[in-house]
Amino acid sequence: MIRYRNHDFMCTSEIALGLISGKWKPLILGHLSQQTYRFNELLRLMPGATQKMLTIQLRDLETAGLIVRKVYAVVPPKVEYSLTDTGKRLMSILVQLCDFGADYIRAFPEENQAAAEQHA
Repeated sequence: MIRYRNHDFMCTSEIALGLISGKWKPLILGHLSQQTYRFNELLRLMPGATQKMLTIQLRDLETAGLIVRKVYAVVPPKVEYSLTDTGKRLMSILVQLCDFGADYIRAFPEENQAAAEQHA
């Protein structure tokens, strides 16, 4: 058992998976691996994400130390998000996860999946 930030974990991979869990976090990290974005730019890149959900996910990623939020003292306010060095280290894992997903889709097309479910 591993005690970290007042929580108990079975292994360190559970901690790592917790950092990227959620529908939007891997997508946010993927976009930020390409360049720095403002909030509304990220929102446009992710149709289906609400303002509230994006705000929550960005705060979680910032708290985890994976992204940095830079606020400029201008009117109107300007806020930019980018990856931290830790966030950049995580990108190779996310790329491998994407590659695995693509391989998995090729290995188990939907029609095979539906047939398997009928026989189960």
